[in-house]
Amino acid sequence: MLRTSSVSAQRKSKVPFAAVIRIQLKAISYKLIAVFKSLSFYQNQARGTRFRSVVLPTVCALLFSTVWLAPPAFGQSEGAVKGKVRNLRGDNIAGATVTARRDTKDIKSVKSSGDGQFVLDGLDSGTYNIVFDAKGYSSGIKYSVEVKPNQTVDLGNRLILQPDQGTQVIVKGSVFYKDGTSVPAAEVKVEKINSDGSIRKLGTITTNISGEFVFRQPEGSAKFRMTVKHKNTTASKDIEVDSAAIYRLAISLNVTRDGK
Repeated sequence: MLRTSSVSAQRKSKVPFAAVIRIQLKAISYKLIAVFKSLSFYQNQARGTRFRSVVLPTVCALLFSTVWLAPPAFGQSEGAVKGKVRNLRGDNIAGATVTARRDTKDIKSVKSSGDGQFVLDGLDSGTYNIVFDAKGYSSGIKYSVEVKPNQTVDLGNRLILQPDQGTQVIVKGSVFYKDGTSVPAAEVKVEKINSDGSIRKLGTITTNISGEFVFRQPEGSAKFRMTVKHKNTTASKDIEVDSAAIYRLAISLNVTRDGK
C-alpha cells in the first residue's frame, strides 16, 4: 500500500561524471594540438600582419567552439524519480497520472506505462511530494522525496493504490446456515449474467470467519449470480446493480452446522 507516513528505501543511480570529463578533456586536447600546429605553420610561413590577421582569429574561434559549443556535461542540477504503480491485488496500473508537486505547485506530470512504470525526469534538485491518481482508485501521495542533481530516486514497485469506493460497485454478502448462524470458509462463485442470457465466471471468493464476503466491480449496470457451496450443499442468489454503490445480500444454506 502507498504509505504516506514513511518513505521507502531509495536506490540512487549516479551518472559517471569522471568518464564524461575525461571525454571532454580529450576533445579539448585535440583542438589545442590543432591550434598549436596552426601557430607553428603560420609562424614559419608568414610574418607580423599575416600572423595577427589569420592565426589569432583561428585560435579564438577554436577556443570559443571548445567552451561554448561542446555538448553539456551531466553537471546540471536536474534529477529524476521512477517507480511502479500497482493495486492491492498486485496488478499493474497503466495510465496512472504521476505528478511531482513542490510548494503546492505541480511541477511535472507523466503517465505510467502499460506495466505501471513511470519516470519523472528533468526535476530541479529539492524536495517534492509525488502524487498518484488513477481512475477507480483513491489518490496516493509519497511525501518528502528528495531529488539530487544527476541522480534517480527509485521509489520501488510497492506504490499501491486502494480502490475508490465512490466509483465502484461493491457487493457485500453474508452466508448463513438454516439456523441463522454464519458460515465461515464457504466458497462463493461469482458469475456475470449477460443480456443474452449467457453466463461468465468472474472468480471465487471465500467467506471470512464471520461468514461475510465482498465483491467489487467497476461502476455500471450489470447482473451477477452468487453461488455458495459448502458441505455438499449449494445455494444461489442473483443481484442487479445499476450504479456505483454498496449492495448487500444474504444467502442461506439448507443445512445445519453439523451437516444435517
